[in-house]
Amino acid sequence: MRLIAALAVCVTLAGCAPPPTVSYASNERVASVAYREPGPATITVLTMVSNRDGSGGHSALMINGSQRVIFDPAGSFVNDRVPEQQDVLYGVSPAVLAGYKSAHARSTYHVVSQTVEVTPEQAEIALRLARQNGAVARAFCTNANTTLLRQVPGFQDIRTTFFPTNLMEQMAARVGVMEEKYYEDDEGTIVDGVENLVIAE
Repeated sequence: MRLIAALAVCVTLAGCAPPPTVSYASNERVASVAYREPGPATITVLTMVSNRDGSGGHSALMINGSQRVIFDPAGSFVNDRVPEQQDVLYGVSPAVLAGYKSAHARSTYHVVSQTVEVTPEQAEIALRLARQNGAVARAFCTNANTTLLRQVPGFQDIRTTFFPTNLMEQMAARVGVMEEKYYEDDEGTIVDGVENLVIAE
């Protein structure tokens, strides 16, 4: 019963729901926007957390390996400036990341970012798994993220879950995690946030 309630919350409240019809980007388009954040390889868990009761509405993985992408399973973030293939968002520059957070944060939700440094090999494994995963069914965002992480060396202890805040708590217990929280106070939904989004050059 608890699982059914959690899935209903994910579907109705945050970004873990069917997006508008998406036309996936070509390989050429994806290659043209490839971006890597300078510095070490990292994996970041992004969790959308309710400001009302602390429950989780959606989760995603940002991977900074040979390029930086966001694996956004069952996500509703669709923007013409951000090429997507099968739930993977490409060209995640600082401006795109800021836009992604802004689209999800509102009066009812904030975004928690939990980043861990990894080896280039770990990042490449995570990147490959994300690109091979395929589109994820609605409400299965955190299940997909935890399943992916468990296949990355060093993350085998991650327990599979459907609950975004459960994954967030697991990440918080890891050594060396850097955590940030992002808030906005606008109204509306993720779809409204994307429609009103302006991503700076």
